[in-house]
Amino acid sequence: MASGVGPKFAEAAAAFASNWGNASLRRAQLSFLSWWAAECAFAVALSIVAYGAGGTLAVGLVGLVTMLPAALLTPLLAPLADRVRRERVLVAVTLLRAASMAAAAAIVVLAGPIALVYAIAALSSVTASLYRPAHSALLPTLCRTGRELAGANVVRGLLDSSASLIGPLLAAVLLALAGPAAVLLTASAGATVAALLVLRLHYEGAPTPPTRRSALVTEAAEGLRAVGRSRPLRLMLALIAAQTFTRGALTVFSVVVAIELLRMGEAGAGALMAALGVGAVLGSLASSVLIGTWRLGAWFAIGVGMWGLPIALIGAFPQQATALALLAVVGIANALIDAAGFTLIGRLAPDAVMARVFGVLEAIVAITMGIGSLVASALAEAFGVETALLAIGVLCPALAIASWWRLRRIDRTVREQDAEIALLRQVPLFGPLPLSAIEYLARGLEPVEVPQGTTVFAQGDVGDLYYLIESGEADVLGDGRVVATLGPAEGFGEIALLRRTVRTATVRARTDLRLRALTAERFTTAVLGFSGAASAADEGMDDELARFRPAG
Repeated sequence: MASGVGPKFAEAAAAFASNWGNASLRRAQLSFLSWWAAECAFAVALSIVAYGAGGTLAVGLVGLVTMLPAALLTPLLAPLADRVRRERVLVAVTLLRAASMAAAAAIVVLAGPIALVYAIAALSSVTASLYRPAHSALLPTLCRTGRELAGANVVRGLLDSSASLIGPLLAAVLLALAGPAAVLLTASAGATVAALLVLRLHYEGAPTPPTRRSALVTEAAEGLRAVGRSRPLRLMLALIAAQTFTRGALTVFSVVVAIELLRMGEAGAGALMAALGVGAVLGSLASSVLIGTWRLGAWFAIGVGMWGLPIALIGAFPQQATALALLAVVGIANALIDAAGFTLIGRLAPDAVMARVFGVLEAIVAITMGIGSLVASALAEAFGVETALLAIGVLCPALAIASWWRLRRIDRTVREQDAEIALLRQVPLFGPLPLSAIEYLARGLEPVEVPQGTTVFAQGDVGDLYYLIESGEADVLGDGRVVATLGPAEGFGEIALLRRTVRTATVRARTDLRLRALTAERFTTAVLGFSGAASAADEGMDDELARFRPAG
């Protein structure tokens, strides 16, 4: 047991070191920390303002109203993060959110109309909901392997968890000392810091085939179609919808349970959410050892189930200590979902539409959180808080159990994709490529089997494919004589594709060959789309031409 745990902790440490050592990745992650802490503090302050103005039902209605614009507009605006550099989207949305938080604080201080605070929160939720899709789509571009991406999501999960603790805890302190306006101003400052951290971020964008730019609505529909075509993505998003429905209910429960059920006062709402943050931090630290297991679908299912069960148990055992402990368990579950869920979606969605897929996810999150908050309010008013907790808490565990085997099939798919990525990574030409480009290539690999003695292509042929040897050996011939022999994890055919010329040599199967082929468009899009790979290709082609060209 101990011998197995040690390497996992070493891998976890390597993940954190990789994130810290990569300056662009480090800045992106710290920006996320500052942004999410600001959002968590803002959510607590807004709930308290709503409760003070209209009670339990007002909290639920505000939760729905502030989510609706984001739900409707985020999928339409998400294509912007696939059109332009993603860090520019992050800067724009965080600065707009910071301005709206500051405006809300001014209204509260001046005792202005509370409805205006709700309106500002609702409109700015559109910009806030664009942050996570853009950030989630940015991470694969900053990573080189699936393991590194999993590590980045584990680190982001830890930062998410830390922010879920810092934001509500800071809100609880400020509410006790100064009131909601101080929380809103502090949240505005945090959002501003998040923008500054990703200003002028350095990275190369992922390559995409040249296409005509369509209207935003048309491009947004591509995100929906990408989800519709993928059964694994549909399953993932459905389970996340159940989890965020429960999360929306928790925004109401955190206030109602603290004030009405447990008699903890207004600051108690911040304390309950801070307990969730404590659990999330612990869960993120624990999930960091999972990055090498690749049973992400299984851990995702466990996280979904654990999100609901503790909430049901709070309804059955409504004591302060029990509620704090159970919400810490919810925090652990949240960390598992962040580490496993976002990694899987990042692996399953094509990079060209990834921000749009995450935009669809964010819309689902906004809709289901709004509905969850409204349903929780209605159930609590009609049947009591304990019954509402029990009714909503059983949803996630039931769906997690029903989806277990389908999630395990997703795990097998990811393992197969990892094997293809590992094969591509052994080719020096692909060494400089980030994960998004390697996965773009992996999705286009087609199996080709060539019997011993058969010619793959002949000198002078028109080149239309790049080949990578999975097993077997191939002879390279120039003017009828063997000039080289290639083996597993070696590729051939790139010269004709990159220099737009005919085949410079003949390649024949020395043994039975198992090849993987890439189309010219996919190969050149990936290789020429990154300066490092293009330079490596230029250097390599001169060497290959000298090696393969017949003497005389």
